[in-house]
Amino acid sequence: MASKKVPKATLQRYPLYLKALRRLKKNGTTRIMSKELSSFVDIESTTIRRDFSFLGNLGKQGYGYDVDKLIEIFNAELGVDFDEKIILVGAGNLGRALMNYNKWDHVVGEIACAFDMDEAKAGVHFGIQVYPMTELEDKIPEGCHIAILTISHQVQKTVDRLVACGITGIVDFTHEHFLAPKGVAVKVVDVVSSIQELVFLTNSMESKAKKQKTE
Repeated sequence: MASKKVPKATLQRYPLYLKALRRLKKNGTTRIMSKELSSFVDIESTTIRRDFSFLGNLGKQGYGYDVDKLIEIFNAELGVDFDEKIILVGAGNLGRALMNYNKWDHVVGEIACAFDMDEAKAGVHFGIQVYPMTELEDKIPEGCHIAILTISHQVQKTVDRLVACGITGIVDFTHEHFLAPKGVAVKVVDVVSSIQELVFLTNSMESKAKKQKTE
């Protein structure tokens, strides 16, 4: 565990390091220098060494870092369950894109299976089994706590069913208002709002640049 208070910016980089380290381990790497890790995460080696220093004396000069040791330390620091079984509810266009999206690989577990109201979508897609929603209670993985929600109909009813199945965390892509009981965390992903914020930011920067040119 960290021996001193870790800055927020450093904490935000830890998952990036961990993802790279787990992939390196999978490829047979047992130790790595900060300069080598830098090329994987696109972060300066000096920043990497400073970030690692908050976790103690992890490396040896001329030897580098032990990959297994780093993974163990980051696991403890971040408190992440890498065997987390995540389910996806909604196998439409967005759901299929998420099934094909692998940037959380080696970081937060995996999508174990998916469900959709359209029984015609049942089958295996991108290596993930899709079941009809009618089979939710029977097919949800044991111990599953996280669900990604991409549906547009019967949202509240679906949330109620998920909660009854033991889901305590929902990633919400629905843009529909629904109620979740106390003890269930909901993370809303609003792409439109993010784009609006970006448009505002870029317009502000352009206006500032034009003003500076006229001064």
